[in-house]
Amino acid sequence: MTRLMLVWVLVPLVAVAQEAQPEAAEAARLETKRRSFGAVVAPAAMPDGATAVAGWVGVPEVGVAYRQGIVGWELGVKARFDYLRLAVTGEAVARRQVWTSGAWAVAPELGLGLTGDTGSRYFDEKNFPGLFLRVDPGLVATWRVVETVAVVGLVEAPFDLGLNPSGTWRFKPMAGGGAEIYLGEDLSVLAVGELGVDAFKELRGVPQTRLGYGVRLGLGVRLF
Repeated sequence: MTRLMLVWVLVPLVAVAQEAQPEAAEAARLETKRRSFGAVVAPAAMPDGATAVAGWVGVPEVGVAYRQGIVGWELGVKARFDYLRLAVTGEAVARRQVWTSGAWAVAPELGLGLTGDTGSRYFDEKNFPGLFLRVDPGLVATWRVVETVAVVGLVEAPFDLGLNPSGTWRFKPMAGGGAEIYLGEDLSVLAVGELGVDAFKELRGVPQTRLGYGVRLGLGVRLF
C-alpha cells in the first residue's frame, strides 16, 4: 500500500518537472534573445544558434544579408547592388566578438567575395568596368543604451582588386555610426551613416581620391 501511495505522489511530480524543463529552456532562450537583440548590424556578433536575415536601402547601394551564430563565431553572406555604378557584390563574412564590458561589445569582421562592375557612367563619370576580388575587413561596436535601443559604430575598408582587367583597384575606407531599434516580434530597424575616402585606379590611369559616403536604412528579423 505504501509503495502504491509513493507512486501516486512521484508520478505527478515527475510530469510537472518534465513540463517545467521546456518552459525553463524557452525562458532562457527568450532572455538571451532579449539581451542580444538586433538583426541588421547589432548585436556585435550573433550568439550561438541565433539566425537573422536583413535587408537595407540607401545611398549608393541596397542589399540583403544572412547571419548565423555558431561555436563563438558569426558566419554569413551579403549581397549588395550599387545602383549608381551598376555594380554587384557577393561576399562571405566572418565575425567574432573579442571584447565586452557591460553594455559594450566589439567584434572585428572579414569579408571575402567578388564584385562585378558594368562601368556605367550615367551617375558616376569616373566609374570603370571590371571583375574584382573583394577583401573587406571591418569592425563593429555596439552600446546598448536601453533595452530596445543599441548605438552602433562601424569601420569598413573594402578593397577591390581588379581580376579582369588586372592593374585596377578601388579602396573605400569609411567609418560612421547610427542606431538599431527593437520593434518587437523579433524585428529591428537600423539607420546608419558613414564618411570616408574613395580611392581608385583604372586601367592605364593614375590613382585618384574623392569623398566616400554611405547611408543605410535597414530592417531585420531574428529567426531563432
